[in-house]
Amino acid sequence: MSRAPRRAPRSTYRLQVRPSFDLHDAASVVDYLDALGADWVYLSPILPSRAGSDHGYDVVAHDRVDPARGGEAGLEAVADAAHARGRGILVDIVPNHVGVADAAQNPAWWSLLQHGPDSPHADTFDVDWALTGGRVRLPVLGGTVEEAVAAGDLRVEHGELRYFEHRFPLAPGSADDGADALTVHGRQHYELVNWQRADAELNYRRFFAVNELAGIRVERAEVFDGTHVEIVRWVREGLADGLRVDHPDGLAAPGDYLDRLADATDGAYVLVEKILEGDEPLPPHWRTDGTTGYDALADVDRVLVDPAGEAALDALDARLRAETGIDGPTDWHELIHGTKRGVADGILRSEVLRLERMLPGARPADAADALAELLACFPVYRSYLPAGREHLDEAARLAREHRPDLAASVDALLPVLADPTHPVAIRFQQTSGMVMAKGVEDTAFYRFTRLGSLTEVGGDPSEFAIDVEAFHARQVRRNAAWPDSMTTLSTHDTKRGEDVRARIDVLAEIPERWSLELDGLRATAGSTGDGPFDALLWQAIVGAWPLERERAHAYADKAAREASVSTHWTAPDEAFERRMHEVVDRAFDVPAVRERLDAFVAWVAPAGWSNSLAAKLLQLTMPGVPDVYQGSELWETSLVDPDNRRPVDFDLRRRLLREVDAGFERGELPDVDGTAAVKLLVTSRALRLRRDRPEWFTRYTPLEVVGDAARHAVAFDRGGAITVATRLPVGLAGRAGGDPAASVGPEAWGDTEVLVRRMPLRDALTGRRFDGGRVRLADLLATYPVALLTPAEPEETR
Repeated sequence: MSRAPRRAPRSTYRLQVRPSFDLHDAASVVDYLDALGADWVYLSPILPSRAGSDHGYDVVAHDRVDPARGGEAGLEAVADAAHARGRGILVDIVPNHVGVADAAQNPAWWSLLQHGPDSPHADTFDVDWALTGGRVRLPVLGGTVEEAVAAGDLRVEHGELRYFEHRFPLAPGSADDGADALTVHGRQHYELVNWQRADAELNYRRFFAVNELAGIRVERAEVFDGTHVEIVRWVREGLADGLRVDHPDGLAAPGDYLDRLADATDGAYVLVEKILEGDEPLPPHWRTDGTTGYDALADVDRVLVDPAGEAALDALDARLRAETGIDGPTDWHELIHGTKRGVADGILRSEVLRLERMLPGARPADAADALAELLACFPVYRSYLPAGREHLDEAARLAREHRPDLAASVDALLPVLADPTHPVAIRFQQTSGMVMAKGVEDTAFYRFTRLGSLTEVGGDPSEFAIDVEAFHARQVRRNAAWPDSMTTLSTHDTKRGEDVRARIDVLAEIPERWSLELDGLRATAGSTGDGPFDALLWQAIVGAWPLERERAHAYADKAAREASVSTHWTAPDEAFERRMHEVVDRAFDVPAVRERLDAFVAWVAPAGWSNSLAAKLLQLTMPGVPDVYQGSELWETSLVDPDNRRPVDFDLRRRLLREVDAGFERGELPDVDGTAAVKLLVTSRALRLRRDRPEWFTRYTPLEVVGDAARHAVAFDRGGAITVATRLPVGLAGRAGGDPAASVGPEAWGDTEVLVRRMPLRDALTGRRFDGGRVRLADLLATYPVALLTPAEPEETR
């Protein structure tokens, strides 16, 4: 198979490849994805991973396609199916770390444990050998090693050291004399320790704070070559057309890595999973086509949020905190400073201490404290020295403000931390991203609960909403700087599916009503005792309803423990968690709770669906390469992982697409209802246009909307294709004097018009024709809250 000429995808469709849905299964749905309008098939990681892994990010080998995921034959099958239809393949790769949960499954890790610094793979891993005298510290024990041996849990068996299900190799000759397990353990190149010692005493770099994922030194040429030989082969032999790079911020030198990857793949299309903070730009010198789209997600979410609801939701949050005695900062930046500092002092303490050990010469006595404070104050995920020095300076300024007592130590550290070539500076940059991710996404997002749709990966919850002008300005920049960057609404990492967020957005338009409803739900279902968490939990339930009981319980467990306020992963509060699960059960079992919940959801659902369709059309037609996460062409009501990786019913979607297409040909349009057929209509029409008429998506021009309801519309011209979407539907419906949460009727728009080119136009969603010029939104949006106008073909204007 030869490689096709390089091009960027016009859209992608993400598939989660796993043993229960392997590459052969992926090949079997390519015809459906083609009919839907997707251009490229986007595959989750397909290298061998830990047995049973559904996500594939715990790679254990780099020399083949995972047999459990369909193997080489499976990749060939999906590539053949895609290429036969003119489609491409984008593959997710994981360069930063490997899975080490089961040492026996990872040959390189097994060799490291068996031979220590003398292993041929010793330079693959990022281990501080000096800390432990040449031993890798493994946090797997429930107590001490002596206790494990005494209990018979740690034993020498079948030429290995075994601890329950864990297996570890023996150094050559280390058990030949028949010594007891404790003695044999003392002779190994690893040290088994209590799992609670990992946070402060680990001596290998991890992926964030996950002990089972060990960082690798891909900055070394031989490690890059060894871990990318198979990946590069896929591209060179035409089995993959592009690559998505997971977590580049964990790498020692992301820019150098991307240079090496581009050289090895002859400049293949490459995206990076990079989280940008605020107006932070993607490093322009990187050899990449853009990000995986979280920045676009934040733009879409915020243009659909009513800024007028911020004060009332803040007041509700303050009342809930006061009622239940939940202390803590309510200012976002103060909150994340505390959560990041907690991470630096807690689960990532071992990384801070390693930085301290690496400092040259005489270091300040409070160096670790100063390093942790700088990490807590770092304003973005990381710098890429010499680029981004201003972020380090800002962190130093903030550190001095927060901790004047550390000012001298901060100043002493700056020359080292600012030196692009110094090992401490390199590792500090790798560490700041870990602290940000764990302190913000995995902690603060679950404590800042005034509007859950804003606490999403890549978003800044302190930015409550943006107006249409700000949205346009951001898209103009995106189109100019990164036209082939991905856009997305849902991923395998999002905290809530796109349609959960769209329904939660409605609450910003009805904060007083939401406050009453929340009070009623808490009165009938009880409180967890944590008022802000009550708000977070009920927002998730309302947003995803109807919801299976076990999914609600799983979300509650994860959200509460991630917040680490009323309970914790390492020290669960049984009383709190019992109350929490009782609240969840009452949503299903107590008629008064269930009836109130059903009634409120029914009331907000039309506005939520309006937001959903607006978000989808904006994302699919705005600048960038739109990705559709598996299954999200229908209502995507998933919650946090692993809920968002549930199996997808492609047979249902295939059948429904045929019905939608056949009905459209007959002039029968789907209703906006729980079937989500209308979302499938919007998705398929937008994707087909993006793929088949790329010349209609070459620029970005904001369109003028005039009239009394102008603020309720977003409209832009992509160079032929024109998008018009409704925003703030509750306020719009209220203009007509009807139920503010009912579907918007034409009368709500009044005299509002969108000004477009005077030429024959056709709405791709309804088939209706318009003359162009001044188009009344009462007419254009009479059927759906969105429209996608295109130049009418000659036969369509007769």
